[in-house]
Amino acid sequence: MNIHKSVARHVASAAVLGSAFCLVSPAFAQEDDEGSKSPIAIEGSYKSDVVGVVDGGVAHGARYLDNLNLTAELDLESLVGWQGATAYANVLNNLGGRPNDLVGSIQGVNNIEVSKTRFKLYEAWLEQSLGAVSVRAGLYDLNSEFYQNDSSSLLISPPFGIGSELSATGPNGPSIFPSTALAVRVSATFGDSYVRGAVINAKAGTIGDEQGVDIFGRDGTLLIGEAGWTGNGKIAVGAWRYTKDQPVIDAPDVSPEGTTHVSQGIYFTIEHPFVTKEGGATVSGFVRGGIADGYTTPFVGGWQAGVLVDHIFASRPASSFSLGVGSAILSRRFRDSSFVAGTPLRKTETIIEATYKDEILPGLSLQPDIQYVINPSADPTIRNALILGLRVQFDFKAK
Repeated sequence: MNIHKSVARHVASAAVLGSAFCLVSPAFAQEDDEGSKSPIAIEGSYKSDVVGVVDGGVAHGARYLDNLNLTAELDLESLVGWQGATAYANVLNNLGGRPNDLVGSIQGVNNIEVSKTRFKLYEAWLEQSLGAVSVRAGLYDLNSEFYQNDSSSLLISPPFGIGSELSATGPNGPSIFPSTALAVRVSATFGDSYVRGAVINAKAGTIGDEQGVDIFGRDGTLLIGEAGWTGNGKIAVGAWRYTKDQPVIDAPDVSPEGTTHVSQGIYFTIEHPFVTKEGGATVSGFVRGGIADGYTTPFVGGWQAGVLVDHIFASRPASSFSLGVGSAILSRRFRDSSFVAGTPLRKTETIIEATYKDEILPGLSLQPDIQYVINPSADPTIRNALILGLRVQFDFKAK
């Protein structure tokens, strides 16, 4: 399909949907005339990316892909008198190509890339607040509250969203983009501190996926917990473990077929504001890392670090710049299995990313992005890849 026609069609679709949501009755506005919050908040975001490999990688070329995301949050106390209750739903649609086919990265280079394009119900949960404690149940994205840093949110490469040593686990990946799973999450806050835990179906799948939502739990559950402090920045530590042993990465003719092993890991995140200037630039940084068992995924660990500068230009209040670097450490078992298969691998893959975002019209922003992948897939036969990208994003709220 001609890329220009594809881009035009997807952008036009997003514009129509955005216009429809913006014309919703004033009863659905974020705030009424007196500034009070509306009981129904409807928002949307459309992202369209053009990503190209200009040097190295598997092949040179460009791919187009997009992501449409619509959310609705309902204050059930205001609507039906259910005190302390909130309902939330999130639907998404992804179209386009797979730029990582050109790069050959084991971690990926774009956080809206999917293996299969489809429309799906991404999240749908109910939350009950009980003072300092809240309970959330339903289809749940664990990365919305676990292993998460605000200072890394502008970066597009997937490992800056969640560490690869966790994102590569489970029968179908954990409950993160692009497929969530049924979960129960409990969170408690104590001043600037919090503790949070969740029990999540080990097999991700939601309405819109081929097999839909898994309600039987035959693959066990993923248990995850995190404790942190959010005074001046954030310091958090977390741990995760699957209740059912997962298949190990087998080396042909070396490991017995069907071998399983416990799948577990720990992680930490730290972020700190270095410069906070009212009406001016703010600078914050982050560093984080995690380790895993090294038997059930290609990764035994990894780390990421970076900086975010908001309001980088005095005349551009919505301007932001971010620089990040991260490295995934491949497990010895994965490298041994590849060596037996005929491809000796290096120990790490490293991604360096720099990106800038600015709003050119209300709700419409442009984000040029550059990435450099060192040792894609840790494969010495793949040259380091230089990737250029441009994201166009349109955010809207119902009024």
